[in-house]
Amino acid sequence: MTIRLPDAGGGLRTYEPRTEPLAVTPGTPLTSRIVFSAAHVVADPFADTSPDSPAAVDWDATLAFRRHLWSHGLGVAEAMDTAQRGMGLDWAGAAELIRRSAAEARAVGGRIACGVGTDQIDGGTLTGIRAAYEEQLAVVEEAGAQAVVMASRALASAARGPEDYLETYGHLLRQAAEPVILHWLGPMFDPALEGYWGSSDLDAATETFLDVIAAHPDKVDGIKVSLLDARREVDLRRRLPRGVRCYTGDDFHYPELIAGDDQGFSHALLGVFDPLGPPAAEAVRVLDTGDTAGFRALLDPTVALSRHLFQAPTRFYKTGVVFLAWLAGHQSHFTMVGGLQSARSLPHLARAYELADGLGLFPDPKQAEERMRNLLSMYGVNQ
Repeated sequence: MTIRLPDAGGGLRTYEPRTEPLAVTPGTPLTSRIVFSAAHVVADPFADTSPDSPAAVDWDATLAFRRHLWSHGLGVAEAMDTAQRGMGLDWAGAAELIRRSAAEARAVGGRIACGVGTDQIDGGTLTGIRAAYEEQLAVVEEAGAQAVVMASRALASAARGPEDYLETYGHLLRQAAEPVILHWLGPMFDPALEGYWGSSDLDAATETFLDVIAAHPDKVDGIKVSLLDARREVDLRRRLPRGVRCYTGDDFHYPELIAGDDQGFSHALLGVFDPLGPPAAEAVRVLDTGDTAGFRALLDPTVALSRHLFQAPTRFYKTGVVFLAWLAGHQSHFTMVGGLQSARSLPHLARAYELADGLGLFPDPKQAEERMRNLLSMYGVNQ
């Protein structure tokens, strides 16, 4: 049975959905790479909210999705940009998410790392920015989770140059009880972060970033690089102090970066591993056996979907991620905090469905097809 899908040209095309999902089941823990999936939040669809209201979260469905990721051997990167930090989820909601998810991680023995930022303030002085970072770091550490120090919009606005980044990050790293992951999020993910590390010249910014790490290598577990530039990530990875990991955040080139080369490899902390969790974990288990070709054979075909989800404006990739979670049956609705379900067009969503279905990502392909048909009918597409 076929389904008619809209295309970017304004017409309709015929697609025949697959009838069987990809056969992937939970397996042994991953050993050769540390792999985090940045996880989305599930909105409460019955909450009487507006785009300006605090996020209303369906906690049961949100935590159930994290248990799904843990069951496949993945770590969860919590309260990151995939969870709509700064795009619908405020700090109060993020703090509650961190506490609940960290408790759930302890209960099931799952790995968790949580985002530390400054989103409880809009701007201010460097002193205020340091205090905001410290407040969030305390919440993460008290929850028993590893900290991911995220880029700060407030710092990007207030910093006068590289020295302000060196001072701010140095101060925070001295406060950290355990080694943290430093996150460099590029402006394609958040335009407010343009010029981070004190320069729009990425070569100069890289030097400042490396200076921060070199000054406190014992407090840096690793770095997450989200610049969508594989060559730059490899060059940066090779310059890290011994013992400091690179976690790729490159949703365009992750198979080659995780596979690595004769000089090293990247671990992973990826938003696209939210919808790709089970096959990604299976691919890494193949890599655990030393079969790089087998790993690439499994993971390379997923890149077309990832590139589609993360196409410009990249920051709206969360809409596609939640859409696929709905189609896959991980939640009962396609509603997002802040109303972000409207951020992508119907042709974009239709193509995401087609690519994901082709990969066998939906545990129940028939259910996914029915949900897609229901969405299409709301837009006036008659089958």
